[in-house]
Amino acid sequence: MHTYTDQRVHAVASRSIERAQRFATIHGIAKAYGAYEELVANPAVEVVYIAAPHSEHARLTLLAISAGKHVLVEKPIALNADEARAIAAAARSAGVFAMEAMWSRYLPQTDVASQLIDDGVLGDIRLVTADFGERLPIDPAGRGYSPKLGGGALLDLGVYPVWFASFVLGAPKSVSATGSLTATGVDEQTALVLDYASGAQALLSTNLLVQTPGVAVASGSDARIEFDPLFLMPGGFQVVSAHSDERFVWRDASGLHGRDGLAWEAAAVAQHIADGLTESPLHPLDRSISMMEIIDEGRRQIGYHP
Repeated sequence: MHTYTDQRVHAVASRSIERAQRFATIHGIAKAYGAYEELVANPAVEVVYIAAPHSEHARLTLLAISAGKHVLVEKPIALNADEARAIAAAARSAGVFAMEAMWSRYLPQTDVASQLIDDGVLGDIRLVTADFGERLPIDPAGRGYSPKLGGGALLDLGVYPVWFASFVLGAPKSVSATGSLTATGVDEQTALVLDYASGAQALLSTNLLVQTPGVAVASGSDARIEFDPLFLMPGGFQVVSAHSDERFVWRDASGLHGRDGLAWEAAAVAQHIADGLTESPLHPLDRSISMMEIIDEGRRQIGYHP
């Protein structure tokens, strides 16, 4: 944010004042608090970004909303669909802006791809495929493996393939899942098949065991669009015709790489709030709820019951 936008972080809170002060010193932030309640009580703070572990998303988001703050909450928006619905209801009642930080939706390649899809370039889209897996260090108490912290592949990594399918096809009519659990009881590997009323399907996979290519493809009757690996980060795509050897290649020329791309999302949230919006027109709360419903059902089918 400080490097690529004109927004500034004015305050940071942590469970310990020492950690908050250390972070503030490193990043040039004026205020540091050892309690989240102190941060949301600061009248100078307009928007709160929730970047705590998954297990804290709902609690801290509702805390910020109750203080009248606009909120950007890291993905996944919550631990389950019920928590996501509670966040949406609270934000709508309070009249504040709230959004899940699905930063990939705000990357330039996603915007261009969205225009191509809306213009019908792909034709009748029948298949979406996407994967994202990483080999995380096995630590029973760590964020990836601990049930108390919202561990598991689907919430942390699988949310990206689920988002991509939702971005292209919307909400499915049914979810089928197969997978396995870790020794700590969280999901370690899951494959999802989403079926849609249109007859389209999405084939998605995620895991904590291996590094996967991170490829996302939407295939239609006239063409398919293939995103560069990792599709969730700044990059590009190619559109491949179904009727000829013609290919159209698009690349992000912004110069932002990797997680620098978070700046696009931050700038968009600021613009949404300046425009008086209370939800993102690109990633509304109902989409976040739908995504959590997919993840809930996938985890239920493979035997994970938080």
